[in-house]
Amino acid sequence: MIKKTFTLIAIAASMAFVVGCSNSPASSQAGALSPEDSLMKAKINEFAVVKLTTDLTKLTEKEKQMIPLLIETAQIMDALFWEQALGDKKKFMDSVPDSLARCFAGINYGPWERLNGNKPFIKGFGEKPAGANFYPADMTKEEFAAWKDKDKTSQYSIIRRNADKSLKNIWYHEAYASQVEKAAALLNLAAELAEDPGLKKYLQLRATALKTDDYFLSDMAWMEMKTNVIDFVVGPIENYEDELFGYKTAYESALLVKDKEWSLRLAKFAGFLPGLQANLPVDAKYKKEKPGTDSDLNAYDIIYVSGHSNAGSKTIAINLPNDEKVQMAKGSRRLQLKNAMRAKFDNILSPIAGILIDSLQRKNIKFDAFFSNVMFHEVAHGLGIKQTITGKGTVRDALKEKYSSFEEAKADILGLYMTTRLIEKGEIEEMTSEDCLVTYMAGLIRSVRFGAASAHGKANMMCFNFFEDKGAFERDSKGTYKVNFEKIRTAVNEWAAKVLMFEGDGNYDGAKAYLETNGKIRESLQSDLARLKTANIPVDIVYEQGTDVLGLK
Repeated sequence: MIKKTFTLIAIAASMAFVVGCSNSPASSQAGALSPEDSLMKAKINEFAVVKLTTDLTKLTEKEKQMIPLLIETAQIMDALFWEQALGDKKKFMDSVPDSLARCFAGINYGPWERLNGNKPFIKGFGEKPAGANFYPADMTKEEFAAWKDKDKTSQYSIIRRNADKSLKNIWYHEAYASQVEKAAALLNLAAELAEDPGLKKYLQLRATALKTDDYFLSDMAWMEMKTNVIDFVVGPIENYEDELFGYKTAYESALLVKDKEWSLRLAKFAGFLPGLQANLPVDAKYKKEKPGTDSDLNAYDIIYVSGHSNAGSKTIAINLPNDEKVQMAKGSRRLQLKNAMRAKFDNILSPIAGILIDSLQRKNIKFDAFFSNVMFHEVAHGLGIKQTITGKGTVRDALKEKYSSFEEAKADILGLYMTTRLIEKGEIEEMTSEDCLVTYMAGLIRSVRFGAASAHGKANMMCFNFFEDKGAFERDSKGTYKVNFEKIRTAVNEWAAKVLMFEGDGNYDGAKAYLETNGKIRESLQSDLARLKTANIPVDIVYEQGTDVLGLK
């Protein structure tokens, strides 16, 4: 049994769960809502509220003293992400008179609905800029391509215009100087309290990295931490917000407390990486690289999240660092966010299965299977190939803005591949491969609901459509899905090989065309997703979090 360390709260009881939400007059007057307010309230009600807590008795007094400092740092990351995603948050929020709309804007970090194709939900706003606020709004791809600047594709810079309208590159630590200086000072204060040497070193190096935009040493130090109980992912990390090129990373944070008991159970799986890589179902040239062997797996409770990590669908696992040099030298760390996983399983995946999965296969919906599928999804990010075999550089560079969708597709299908193989070899005994396959099917439907604006949603749509075309599942007249266990195993291998080849070849044109054709929700599935909405099954979760929630001052 998994100890639940969170409390679920009905949205109707309180909307004071996220910046921008409060109990508004409109929400408290029964029958007084306008059609627009009713629609906005319905959108807010699509999210289940989860209180982020953990057992603080496992922490020392100094570790407890660190938490407020790290939360304050996380709040700075949140403000920086608002700037990168939209611009001036205060100016924007002040321009939205309706409190329900402000609440929903707080969930979405702007006027675009992140889990509904980034459609605008506030009047006066058009399509979300593909380049967010990383680039000038009037800059074209052609202008960027013609501009001669060696640092323009850096992960850690924004592009702006000079007085003469020419483009200029500004490093994050220069563009956001006052914020990163304050965040660095807070990290150094936290480091003074750190009793674990590895954590102390990491926090100090991360503070320096925020001020220099050179994250290599701090990433290496993060990989070397082994005995810390508190963990803090912080900085500009993922590039999903940049849908123009996929170059620019966004600020975020995740504050975590390790579950030592569960982490011990997971430790053995890191040793399987070389063998798993060697046996991937693809030609040898697409798996010639050797993954780092210093990778580890751990389980955590997440107690605070901000910025990019808090926008759109909430993450349930972390696989970092993204730097290929660090991955080749040290591997990567896979952090399983156990309380977030349980919240999504109980509030979303299980109810979905109760409506859309064949009644005879619902017995195969298991939390342990969901946990394993997610865990090996993160492991799979370290497998495959990082450098194209066609001389096009890294896979990330070759696939450009399509990289995130295909990388998530790779991790998703290889995660399932590895889980089922390890079960068949007897390395995982608490579930069957059928449990993993059926739970994966329900998980696909859950993730597809994230929509076309999400790399994870696009990845899952491609997989769902591939499986449908291969007969891996059947949809009956009642609109329920039944997994064909023989055909799905073949489809897993074929889809894994296809994605690995797109990445290894660095085939941008092919990847773009495939995604445009197959990354869409088909009509039959759309009607089934509508049934989930009618049944009031949450699309995702939002967090109630902070020092007050944790019982800290």
